[in-house]
Amino acid sequence: MQLPAPVQYVPYQCVGDQPNIIVDGAPLASTVLNLSHWPVNRTPAAVRRDSSTATVFAYLDMAELHQNVPIVSNNHFDEDGLCSMFALCQPSVALDHRALLIGCGMAGDFGVYENADALRLCFILEAFGDPGVSPLPAETFAGCEQQRVESLYRTMLERLPLLLGDVNAYEALWGAQFEHVEESAELIARGAITIAEYADVDLAVVSIPDDQPLRTVRRYFEPEQAAVHPFAIHNATTCNRILRVTGARYELQYRYESWLQLVSHRPALRVALDGLAARLNAIEGASGTWRCESVTEIVPRLYLEGVEASSIELGRFVDEVCSYLATAPVAWDPYHWEGG
Repeated sequence: MQLPAPVQYVPYQCVGDQPNIIVDGAPLASTVLNLSHWPVNRTPAAVRRDSSTATVFAYLDMAELHQNVPIVSNNHFDEDGLCSMFALCQPSVALDHRALLIGCGMAGDFGVYENADALRLCFILEAFGDPGVSPLPAETFAGCEQQRVESLYRTMLERLPLLLGDVNAYEALWGAQFEHVEESAELIARGAITIAEYADVDLAVVSIPDDQPLRTVRRYFEPEQAAVHPFAIHNATTCNRILRVTGARYELQYRYESWLQLVSHRPALRVALDGLAARLNAIEGASGTWRCESVTEIVPRLYLEGVEASSIELGRFVDEVCSYLATAPVAWDPYHWEGG
């Protein structure tokens, strides 16, 4: 296979007018080649894939599209961004680990997995990027967000070949989350946790036992508490709107897939949740308030603030959600977006 010349990482804020490749993010005015699934992208149609890492490997496969561009960058640090950038910086090494890198990018962005080692690598990278548990020196995380992103890319681009060589050697970093995923998947498989799908509105209602303990998970490099690991849920349903139900505690969340431009399928387009929050507040008898995050966030939620349990009966709640999702106007379309 004919490969393009390796490129060098340059921080996004330092690229300026230099010709560049941007992976897994929005292009700059100086960008010659964009390899990304973001809403704003200029990725060639022939190499578009669901993840940015898969897009980069498709580009490596197509010699006729190769560009002689010396630098690569990205505006944020995550698994898909790192794996896609590494494939351009060290293409021959990356090709030896193609499935592992693509699988890691998919797990990091979408919480789906087929390969156990790819899942382990995802959790390793999440741990490296979490200042609370990272083996990296504290100064890696010093300064502003741009400085943190630069430090993580420079460090992890060097370390990734070693990690790819033996992910099992890093069980201290992946073990707890991997165990949580396996236990959650087993609970779903035997029906202790149920998933009811409402395909007409792309909704999955996940019913979780009250006594299921909360555990720390990391999503998008932020720790959160979850009784059921979200990877196990996402691997068990293709629905893009997830309603978690624990007793009378309800939380609705969009998956990341509907923020992006996918190739394999198109999730239902997002509607703003403000109107649903207002509708729920009108019928809520508990002392809390229904809040929602902006539809432009990558994984926005609707949740009850100020009190744990809602007074709304589950059947009524699901009816309200389904009715609203079916009739509210589209508020976010990643395929036809003029933002920057």
